[in-house]
Amino acid sequence: MQPSRDIARLVEIMAALRQPETGCPWDVEQTFDSIIPYTIEETYEVVDAIERRDAHDLREELGDLLLQVVYYAQMAGELGLFTFEDVVEGITAKMIRRHPHVFGDAEARSARSAKGQWERIKMEEKRERREARERARAAAAAEGASGEWTSSRDEAGSGLLDSVPGALPALTLSRKIQEKAATVGFDWTKPEPILAKLREETDEFEAVARSEDRDAQEAELGDILFTVVNLARRYEIDPDAALRRTTVKFRSRFAAMEVQAATEGRTLAGMSLDDQEALWQRAKGVENRSLR
Repeated sequence: MQPSRDIARLVEIMAALRQPETGCPWDVEQTFDSIIPYTIEETYEVVDAIERRDAHDLREELGDLLLQVVYYAQMAGELGLFTFEDVVEGITAKMIRRHPHVFGDAEARSARSAKGQWERIKMEEKRERREARERARAAAAAEGASGEWTSSRDEAGSGLLDSVPGALPALTLSRKIQEKAATVGFDWTKPEPILAKLREETDEFEAVARSEDRDAQEAELGDILFTVVNLARRYEIDPDAALRRTTVKFRSRFAAMEVQAATEGRTLAGMSLDDQEALWQRAKGVENRSLR
């Protein structure tokens, strides 16, 4: 089998890898759940390549991420759920439907993004998904199937926050949850009460920090982080991006400390905290001068 620019070749390769008799033993034994960690890892590697502005790595990482999509679709096809072609058709239909001002008739294009149009389309899609789930449940019941892949979720009766995926990274999850709650007015409108809440939560953490109650410590620290996310939202700052920026800065300064220690014939592990702090301040000073 030869490489190709045609996506169909990638689908063929994955089907061959999953063949029980002639495929790759590792690929054959994988399940939807077992490759979740790889999907998450590949997503972050795409982000890393973008942040490093490495076009070569980005091309490769995008291929790895695309493979994850093909992998899930292949397993779904084996179970008779859907195929890769169904995935492509679904997303193309959604993009066309959600952009009538681009792909619609002359009247729709002239209207551009009419007020309420986006929400109306999403409501229609929500209703159609609910109906599709009901049909799937009915079919599974008629066939006596186990129904593992017939969702029990009822969008008609779900709460406002139920639409936010619970598997999101914690900072992103808390931001999206807060944003949803804010749509019905459950939100602070000024930063002052958020700052006051942050001081309150910090005091509460300080109180439990003196104890050995790990559960209480975790709960209070969570309250601090949740409040920080709220503060970030109030200033329209992405908390994940802000934390990532600080982490990258720390990483750079720490590397500079290691280099400086090495030039002195020393290691960080063999230095006192005061000496390490002196190197930290030196690295920080060099960084500040380079930014001027």
